Amino acid sequence: MTRALIVLVTLVLAAAAPCQRADQRTAKVGARARIEQLVLPGPELAARPISDTTKDPIVLRVLATWPHGVADDGTEMHRYDLEWVGLEPGEFDLASWLVLKSGADVAGLPTIGVTVESVLGWDDIEPNEPADGSLPELGGYRSLLFGLGLLWALFGVAAFVWIARRRGDSGDQAGDAARPRSLADRLRPRVEAALRGELGGSERAELERLLLGHWRQRLGLSDVPAAAALAALRAHPEAGALLRALEQWLHSPEGAADADVEALLRPYRDVRDEGQE
Repeated sequence: MTRALIVLVTLVLAAAAPCQRADQRTAKVGARARIEQLVLPGPELAARPISDTTKDPIVLRVLATWPHGVADDGTEMHRYDLEWVGLEPGEFDLASWLVLKSGADVAGLPTIGVTVESVLGWDDIEPNEPADGSLPELGGYRSLLFGLGLLWALFGVAAFVWIARRRGDSGDQAGDAARPRSLADRLRPRVEAALRGELGGSERAELERLLLGHWRQRLGLSDVPAAAALAALRAHPEAGALLRALEQWLHSPEGAADADVEALLRPYRDVRDEGQE
């Protein structure tokens, strides 16, 4: 008795199942809807592929397919479970989004009408006007961009000036390093020592030797004895200026305070120093 009751209940549920299949022909925009156990004639169908370049108002999917026998006229039949989503309000025919499994278009399908309803009310088609309000005088995205641009420009100018100065200093140093050493560079330490009263006898002799060697070659006194050449140099207006100044500093140290070292060394600035310290 119990087994017979279970079989009876199962048969009743199986008979009632087709009556409970989904047949949603109306849905809101963006909502999913299903149509189950829909019988259509012809070969097996598929949903039309979705292309990135198309903007179809309907998106259709074939969830499942079953053979459904043959009609009286010999036409092949199939049964489908469909899922569809409407992307804009209106009435549409889902048959327009079905193709053959091969991708070819199909004709002669019955109409599968569906309705897509708007989620807005009939009087809510346009958005509400924004409420009046006041904007702040300062701040905002545009002001922020302007401020950042100004800071960037100032930073660029400062960096340009700094780099230019560094290059100038490097150029001066490179120029000084590249400039050959002159006789004035070699004489300067001894002349300054004489100004301070710190020039020793050997250093004075070295200084006189340097001056004598330079001016004997320049004035053509190479064959003249050293003593006579040195006396001639003292009497020479240009060659004797430094020699006379040195003798004056030695005999009268207080007179060295007014000495112009640059003027005294000027005749030797363009003379390359051929010797080494």
